[in-house]
Order: sequence, then structure tokens, then C-alpha cells
Amino acid sequence: MSEIMYVRGDATSPQGKGVKIIVHVCNDLGGWGKGFVLALSRRWPEPEAAYRSWHRERAGNDFGLGAVQFVQVSPFTWVANLVGQRGMRRGSKGAPVRYEAIDTGLAAVADRALELGASLHMPRIGCGLAGGTWTRIEPLIESRLSARGLSVTVYDFD
Repeated sequence: MSEIMYVRGDATSPQGKGVKIIVHVCNDLGGWGKGFVLALSRRWPEPEAAYRSWHRERAGNDFGLGAVQFVQVSPFTWVANLVGQRGMRRGSKGAPVRYEAIDTGLAAVADRALELGASLHMPRIGCGLAGGTWTRIEPLIESRLSARGLSVTVYDFD
């Protein structure tokens, strides 16, 4: 089992050699415009364009909670758009985060990372606008990714 490595820095500039997958959580409404996605869009236009198209054409694809879309942004870098939050606002039903969806999505991320021989890089997914807690997310990462021997780096942005 690999340990999760925590570093200060920008998850859109993943450290290390080889193939890298940047994982982040998206909502199920097709909204892209706040939080970590802004940093992604400043760096690459492809993840946002792919996500918007995926949502727009959802009647004919797998878009929904727990689904993951992999977008290649450079020869050695991919972005994983993981649909892990229902809606965008806190309300009577609590925070938008859906832990089960993140868990399901992380299993797909693990499969793709193993296929590509990739390391995984992410902010504290599900804990920003999605309203989740790291004490609930970290064990999902450990069981779905670290337990399979995958290298995971979590970035805390200054």
C-alpha cells in the first residue's frame, strides 16, 4: 500500500516523472466556473470543453454521479473529470458532495491509472465547493487508490 503524499503547490502543475492524472470533482449540473476548475481552465481549455460536451450530450452517454471522463491535455498529462457532487448549493439536503459517487469514480480512476502506469495528483477533492470533509474523502482515496499501489499526491494550494 502506498502512502498519500501531501505537498504545498498547484495540482495543475503535477510533480514527478511519467504519466500523470489530475483528479478533481465536478457537479452533475454541467456547471463549470468556480473553484479548482478555474485553475484547470487557465492552464488547458480541453477539460472544460469536454465536460460541457459530455453534459450536453448526456442522454447518449454515461454522464452522471460516479462517472469519470478522462481528457488528455499533453502527452503525459490527463485530467479526470469525476462527477461527485449533486448540484452546486448547500440546502436542506446538506452539502452537494456525494461520497458514494466519489468512491465509484475513484475505482474507475484507479483502473485507468494502472492501465496508463500513471501517478495521481489532486487538490483535496470534494472538500471545497462540494462541502465534503477530508476525514471522509481520505479513506476513499486510501482504499481505492493507495491500496492498489498507486502513487497519490494531494496538493494544498498556498
